[in-house]
Amino acid sequence: MPHGTSRTAKIAGVAALAGLMMAVAILAATRDRAPALPPMPAIVRDTEGRSRLNRELERCATLTMPDSGCEAAWAENRRRFFHHDDHEGAGR
Repeated sequence: MPHGTSRTAKIAGVAALAGLMMAVAILAATRDRAPALPPMPAIVRDTEGRSRLNRELERCATLTMPDSGCEAAWAENRRRFFHHDDHEGAGR
């Protein structure tokens, strides 16, 4: 039965591959898992403010008459969109 590779070499190759796979599995199982994203409470508060603003803007979209609350909501929306701070307009 002359073949290119001996049976002993094939068994050694399979054993080496199995050992490598076992090492990878053990490493993956014992590795410490870091949280995907750190908690950011500031973003939660900002998200709550944005959802309140979005609700107000949705309400304003249904109105046909001017409303001072809607004007303030649209001004806040423009300020957030253009990233204007109060101190930027003070020097003009």
